[in-house]
Amino acid sequence: MVNTELFVDQLLKYSDFFAGVPDSLLKDLNSCLLDKASNCMITANEGSAVGMACGYHLATGRVGVVYMQNSGMSNSLSPIISLADEMVYSIPLLLIIGWRGEPNTKDEPQHTKQGIITTSLLDVCNINYTILSENHEEAMKELQSSIELAHISNKPTAILVRKNTFTKYNKHLVDNNYSLSREEAIKTIIDTSDKANIDYKVISTTGMISRELFEIRNLNNDTHKHDFLTVGAMGHASQIALGVALHTNKKVICLDGDGAFLMHMGGIASIGTSSVDNIIHIVLNNEAHDSVGGQPTVVDKINIYNIAVACGYDAYSVSSNDELIHCLSVALSNKGKFFIEVKVRKGARSSLGRPTLSTINMKQLFLGGGGSNETII
Repeated sequence: MVNTELFVDQLLKYSDFFAGVPDSLLKDLNSCLLDKASNCMITANEGSAVGMACGYHLATGRVGVVYMQNSGMSNSLSPIISLADEMVYSIPLLLIIGWRGEPNTKDEPQHTKQGIITTSLLDVCNINYTILSENHEEAMKELQSSIELAHISNKPTAILVRKNTFTKYNKHLVDNNYSLSREEAIKTIIDTSDKANIDYKVISTTGMISRELFEIRNLNNDTHKHDFLTVGAMGHASQIALGVALHTNKKVICLDGDGAFLMHMGGIASIGTSSVDNIIHIVLNNEAHDSVGGQPTVVDKINIYNIAVACGYDAYSVSSNDELIHCLSVALSNKGKFFIEVKVRKGARSSLGRPTLSTINMKQLFLGGGGSNETII
């Protein structure tokens, strides 16, 4: 395996600017960078990270480093191709990319296609890449070669990182002091919605939120027909919810996370200015990218309640179960565009499982087609 601290020490010799969105394959690297680098930015999305790294180069002449999961490559491609590319401004970058869904490896269904096309995307963009060796000495040489190539060629280069490449790096990430867990909040939302005796649909965001929703349905011996789990496409659950709400009279509940909310925050302006009167947008805010290592978001430094109000929602901010029940009951029994920020503590139980139904079957259940008990193989 590659020694994480030594790898970061070497990186710091070449660059002092790092930006990106945390990834589970890079979580030890991310944590070490947050500890050791004076300029390590956790950005709203990967495209923003590329823009920042380009700005860093324009200010210093040096090579900025962008880290991301390969699912985030789509967010980054516009500024890479139309800004950093050698046919435009020819700006050197080092992209460190976690390779989820690598062919012939077991991974979640949302990573399969991205894993297959990752190297092809880099090829078509004319980005030289290396697959980081799991041998430490070889990896250090590859790092040096990649960043030197970016500097000499004045264009982006990339390093692909496989699962379990980096050694563990234990960093104590500061927790918040909220009493309500995310899973408890989701159970309250589902129980309160069921007791309201109305037709409703739930769109849940990427990561732990969808996993916890799925298990709560199972524990309640309930159907999954109400729920669409947005297992990929981080940041787009609210827009899926808007698309559903525009075409149904049922209440549509979006279960969002603070990291996903930030990633495409402009979407709430579309909801707030739309004609819908049947949407409840709930952000389960633990101030962290909890599903990929617990790295902090910036939500504790801004006021998303005020942002929601400014975009046209009727908004609430709660941190207790009783407050949540009250605000949700109001939203369920009235027409409008409602926003509820629920402040929850970080972490998930160690026994939390993953959805056992195939994504196609879950879609069929959501559409009312009946579906089956077919499980993911």
